[in-house]
Amino acid sequence: MKVFITGGSGFVGSTLTRELTGKGHEVTILTRSIKKDRRLPDGASFLEGDPTHEGTWQERVADHDAVINLAGASIFARWTDDYKRSLLESRLLTTRHIVAALAPRKGKETHLISTSAVGYYGFHEDESLEETDPPGSDFLATLAADWEGAALEAKNHGVRVVLCRFGIVMGRKGGALAQMARPFRFWMGAPLGSGRQWFSWIHELDLARVFQFVLEHTELDGPLNCTAPHPVRNSEMTRMIGNALGKPTFLPPVPAFLIRWILGEFGNVILEGQRVYPRRLLDQGFSFEFPTMEEALIDLLR
Repeated sequence: MKVFITGGSGFVGSTLTRELTGKGHEVTILTRSIKKDRRLPDGASFLEGDPTHEGTWQERVADHDAVINLAGASIFARWTDDYKRSLLESRLLTTRHIVAALAPRKGKETHLISTSAVGYYGFHEDESLEETDPPGSDFLATLAADWEGAALEAKNHGVRVVLCRFGIVMGRKGGALAQMARPFRFWMGAPLGSGRQWFSWIHELDLARVFQFVLEHTELDGPLNCTAPHPVRNSEMTRMIGNALGKPTFLPPVPAFLIRWILGEFGNVILEGQRVYPRRLLDQGFSFEFPTMEEALIDLLR
């Protein structure tokens, strides 16, 4: 299958490209600038273009059987008004331009796998959330719902649309884990706020396997929770990271007011969270290689 990827230069996209080409797929990665020293596995190539702007790159989209849309500014930053606008535009503009580029595919079997996030559900306490649960009303939930709505417009062209609601992606060479592990290396690891907030996550390899699974199971469409089946509380995760690094935690929790003062509105994402369950993936027979946090950390921090 020929697969077109936006946002494919990040650590998630790099892992996904390696997995897809290893399965014999041909991958095109859209990037704003092609770096000459950047190596790709056999079967993958770069295409230069900015997905937030219309351009000649859109003409190449229709040559592919599937599009995987990973593009979007990172949420891991202080949310100023300008940055919130970047979060919104980087997702919605990219998705709208992809959908427009898929119009010539009408009448051909085509697949759009578009990223979303578990933030779709809003903040919850101990409630277990599945794909049928409604969206929340905070900024991140509204952003995710609008993002999904933009992707679903591709159905007007006869495209199958799958919405992958990511938990926090745990990776070896990027993402949240590197930031979370850093304080532990200086014996500064500690729970955040109450420590009771749920952390829904997924190992980077399992996420890549989810995309492969979706490409193979064409009967799947709509939302999929891309999270491991065993979410953990922040206090549990703190203990597990400390144990995996051989540096047990002993400091008191970081106060919630301090986190909000440093991170602003984004601090609520860290302090509240949600407990998300991958019901549809499990019902379809998907098997996680790293279902528990302990197994993931042993692999990623060894």
